Amino acid sequence: MALALMTTAAACGGGDDSDGSSADGTTTITVATFNEFGYEDLIDEWNAANDDIKIKQVKVGTWDDAKANLYTKLAAGSGLSDIEAIEGDAMPAIMAESDAFVDLTDPELDGRWLDWKAAAGTNADGQMIGYGTDVGPEGICYRADLFAKAGLPTDRDEVAALMGTWDDYFATGDRFVKAVPGTAWYDSSGGLAQAMLNQVANPFETDDETVDVDNPELEAVYATVTDNVERGLSSKIPQWSDDWTAQFQDDGFATMACPGWMMGIVEGNSEGVDGWDIANVFPGGGGNWGGSFLTVPAQGDHIDEAKEVAAWLTAPEQQAKAFAAVGAFPSQVEAQDSPEVNQAVNPFFNDAPIGEITAERAAAITVQPFKGPKYSDILAAFQAAILRVDDGSQDPDESWDQFMTDVDALG
Repeated sequence: MALALMTTAAACGGGDDSDGSSADGTTTITVATFNEFGYEDLIDEWNAANDDIKIKQVKVGTWDDAKANLYTKLAAGSGLSDIEAIEGDAMPAIMAESDAFVDLTDPELDGRWLDWKAAAGTNADGQMIGYGTDVGPEGICYRADLFAKAGLPTDRDEVAALMGTWDDYFATGDRFVKAVPGTAWYDSSGGLAQAMLNQVANPFETDDETVDVDNPELEAVYATVTDNVERGLSSKIPQWSDDWTAQFQDDGFATMACPGWMMGIVEGNSEGVDGWDIANVFPGGGGNWGGSFLTVPAQGDHIDEAKEVAAWLTAPEQQAKAFAAVGAFPSQVEAQDSPEVNQAVNPFFNDAPIGEITAERAAAITVQPFKGPKYSDILAAFQAAILRVDDGSQDPDESWDQFMTDVDALG
């Protein structure tokens, strides 16, 4: 998850000035998050029902902000929140630092999560380091009003029929940009690249963690994304930037890859804008983008209480409520099967049956990209290569060569 929004706290750590205990015996557990986890109402619910433990959310706008704070305070040995949210792509690197986090293994929670989600939060010694929050099955969000302006169908089933493959999706985009000059087909080159990478089994590393970025599938994604810049399909604006956020108000683009958690971002950035809908389709099949974990740093002063809060926040009942709040699709089996999730409708997205759509998008996922310890760093270098083409500082060949050099420098 990530979102360019106004920071609601100055930093993503709590513990510099207090150990979280008050004179009346109340313990405050800080929960550091980024983007929109849908925890606001849940925290109010917990705090109203509990006198001895209170939850305080410490939220920043993007994972990059949270990541910088996390590693700085891990190195310092103090200052982290009692609970730290970790973006899913970063979990392999966190596993290399798992001694800095508490083992959250609890036999009573066995079977709570999808198998692959639980595995992604478990280290090689079988210790569960992260409790899974959401997963990110992807559909396509689109502006029905802009589709109508371009003479394209607006009904979500008809829209889905237009983009069963990536070729179909881009061909429809060609039609759109010719009909509506000045509006891009999709929100960002980086977002599109991430969406396409989610369908590649080994984008950066082989299964034995050997770095391999000189592979045909990765080169094909890069070539497609950079070619689309010349076709005028991309906004060429960096995802999560202030300019990207402004596009939602300025009719800047017509479609975007839309994992469940993105729906809350779209709605939050599109206040006063009508016309959004979501199609039950993802070009090329299915894909999972994102999904996070809650961890408990070992440096904390209230580890038992933090574990209790983390378990509660990731329980099926709470995850169903978070889905209703921001569209964060649960990673818990029981929550996915609940009426609160599978019967959910979102008024902002033209009363789309988002529970049904997201569940079907989840069922369509056939590939989980392999993510080794260097995945997050290589992904950052790959996105930087695309941005250089977007801003015109390098042509695609030059930027690819720079990407290869940057990956080599990672060691």
